[in-house]
Amino acid sequence: MERYGFIHEKLDIKILILFILNELPAPVDELKLSELVFCDDGIGYFDYSDCLAELTDRGQITEQDHRYQITDLGRQNVEAVGSSIPYSVRSKALKLTAPLAAQMRRAAMITASHETDDDGLCTVHLSVSDGISPILDLQILAANETAAQTMETNFKSDAESIYHKIVKILTESEESK
Repeated sequence: MERYGFIHEKLDIKILILFILNELPAPVDELKLSELVFCDDGIGYFDYSDCLAELTDRGQITEQDHRYQITDLGRQNVEAVGSSIPYSVRSKALKLTAPLAAQMRRAAMITASHETDDDGLCTVHLSVSDGISPILDLQILAANETAAQTMETNFKSDAESIYHKIVKILTESEESK
């Protein structure tokens, strides 16, 4: 059966895999990577699987817990030959990876965790970074594990808004209240 699409050769599939991983700032799971790579209808699953294994064996990508990330060697190779991917495929791959890359960058800048003491009280650690250093680093006492997890979840989902509200409250003058 003839496959449609621009990418058919294993070398092109490898370059596309490297191209996609180069656009992502963090490791990506196997399922999400396959969804991104199959942006071209010419790629078959078995060829994709073989290429992924070969790239891993050759040290161009790393795999840990079924999550893949490009290595420096892979980055050098894709920078040298990435332009050989047809423009339409590169554009589609970039369009598909952009939201995931933004989500990964945001997740890397927002952290939330907690520690439970012997009395069952939890200290919740919340932090927002600008990518270089923390811009908000907050510790709050929570009554129990459930409250701590709720704080973490709420903070992760709305960290930017929480940060802006804290800054507004702390910088408001008495006259404007």
